[in-house]
Amino acid sequence: MGIQEIATVTGLSKSTVSRALRGMSTVADSTIDQVRRVADELGYVPSSAAAGLATGRQRAVGVVVPVIDRWFYVKALGGVDAELRRAGYDLVLYNLGGPGGDRDRAFRRSMLRHRVDALVLLSLVLDETERAELELARHPMIVIGGPAAGLRNVGVDDVVVAGIAVDHLCGLGHRDVAYVGGQDEAGMNVAVPWLRRDGFVDAMAARGLGVRDEWVLDGRFSFAGGVDAGAALFGGGPRPTAVFCASDEMALGVVLAARRAGLAVPEDVSVIGIDGHEYGEVVGLTTVAQDPEAQGRTAARAVLAEVDGAAARALPAAPAHLVVRATTGPPRA
Repeated sequence: MGIQEIATVTGLSKSTVSRALRGMSTVADSTIDQVRRVADELGYVPSSAAAGLATGRQRAVGVVVPVIDRWFYVKALGGVDAELRRAGYDLVLYNLGGPGGDRDRAFRRSMLRHRVDALVLLSLVLDETERAELELARHPMIVIGGPAAGLRNVGVDDVVVAGIAVDHLCGLGHRDVAYVGGQDEAGMNVAVPWLRRDGFVDAMAARGLGVRDEWVLDGRFSFAGGVDAGAALFGGGPRPTAVFCASDEMALGVVLAARRAGLAVPEDVSVIGIDGHEYGEVVGLTTVAQDPEAQGRTAARAVLAEVDGAAARALPAAPAHLVVRATTGPPRA
């Protein structure tokens, strides 16, 4: 689809359409809006962007984040940016703004028009329409933080990570273990929460241990969600001796809820998380730590290599390791 088709639909000259698409001040705002609306409807991609991708480097990489205020995204973004700056590339940020954001604007319009050489997606799963739109641009692409069908990804093995946490708790003697996970309302890759939950359940089953349905709670991958989940766990009825949380932010919330309920951590209840959040170090949270900044660097290097003509290859799981601090210990006799 080219400028001539837009000109035919709008009844404007090709030169006016060209100036309107570039947002030039010599064109009325109403005309610019009309031309851009028609361009969107026709699925137009500017020829200059296509030519740039085909014949020359734009020295820029687009990075797509669900939101910009989560610890994992900020750290991974920092790693991507550091590697791009080292290579002399610019970073173009696309913030989807959470579940209420305008994903269509980002995927259908902005990305296809912006002159970038590659895309890095943070913890996103794309629907069929979004995948089709991005494939039109033929950008090298990679996902950080969770698997996405048909795309390479950089991230920890979430099932293995959950197993590390369960190994630690069971090694301390815990048998009654609760799980706090759920879906991230801000738009995190939906596969990550399910993989961590499945890894927890499988690791418990491998030790002949069951999990009570009422001890599997939704913490929304947030501090506030962890507080709510902890309040439900410690509000009466049978109480677990340990809680495994699928993120450190939720684990920190559970620790606060335990203390509000008059419980000592870890004497009355142990708490472990996943991530390696710096706030966890301050509180003394036991965690299975990962390094999202290093994952960002790895992702940036991978797409830049593909821009340089290297074949896309699968990447190994990112490392994760147990960090034992003050929130886990053996259960009371």
